[in-house]
Amino acid sequence: MKKLILLALFVMAAAAFVGAQTDSGREPDLPVGCEELYVPDGNEVAFRVYASGVQVYWWNGSSWGLVGPVATLYANAGMTGKVGVHYGGPTWKTNSGSLVIGKNPIRCTPDPDSIPWLRLEADETDGAGIFAGVTYIQRVNTNGGKAPAEPGTYDGERVDVPYTTEYVFYRLKQE
Repeated sequence: MKKLILLALFVMAAAAFVGAQTDSGREPDLPVGCEELYVPDGNEVAFRVYASGVQVYWWNGSSWGLVGPVATLYANAGMTGKVGVHYGGPTWKTNSGSLVIGKNPIRCTPDPDSIPWLRLEADETDGAGIFAGVTYIQRVNTNGGKAPAEPGTYDGERVDVPYTTEYVFYRLKQE
């Protein structure tokens, strides 16, 4: 019975990722001035997910420091079909356990009221799932998530700032 339940959970996660692959072959439109976020030739869009969560900040007595994101990943822009989570590292992990960790972010800020758009290199992947072979990750179409403009009221104060975004994952082109 336990094996059947695990199999059913795996099938549901795989079905949700099929939804995440809608329009998967198209690179996101990048605004003028954000050209450095394009992924190098030889890579292609593998899939995309949408995130809703918070950016966590701590007040250190003189400024807000980013702790990291805590977000749920969804198969579509309507934020339905949960496919995984995103947290510090930065790490993306699927419901089936596959994960990718990013490094070396390149930033662009097309919206001064939202966190920057990013391009990251995949530093590590684990598991045979959807993140296997990921080479690059883009964070685009961000909404919210910026540190507060006002100072904190005490050392160590934590603030969770809501944000949404789209993550686009790339792999090497299949010849």
